[in-house]
Amino acid sequence: MVTASTKGREKFFPTPERLDILQNWLFTCLIEANFELQAWAVFANHYHFVGAAPAEGIDFRKTLSKVHACSAREINRLDETAGRKVWLNYRDTHLTFEKSYLARLAYVHVTQVKHGQVTDAPDYQWCSAQWCQGKD
Repeated sequence: MVTASTKGREKFFPTPERLDILQNWLFTCLIEANFELQAWAVFANHYHFVGAAPAEGIDFRKTLSKVHACSAREINRLDETAGRKVWLNYRDTHLTFEKSYLARLAYVHVTQVKHGQVTDAPDYQWCSAQWCQGKD
């Protein structure tokens, strides 16, 4: 599981268009790295995702750096603030126990309710709750 937050928890992605930018860069970079994305939630000032790295491994730091660099450049271009620091850090947790994995998966699928974005998790467009609900 990965959690990343913006500098000062500032809401750099407060609109649907900006949430789309962040979500699209997250998907693009993880797909390029052959990462199996299993759950995600994207917010104005942070994101979470759960997934599995490919068997041959990836340079995970490089992949997340690309997510952060590309999304920051695009937001800074929109705000005409070239070079502004957008991302502060990230924390990754290697999930080795099924109970921990399922707990984190559940958390990512309901965190938008916790943050007051929606009352029903699948109603939040920038997370995997609706996508997972539709799976058999």
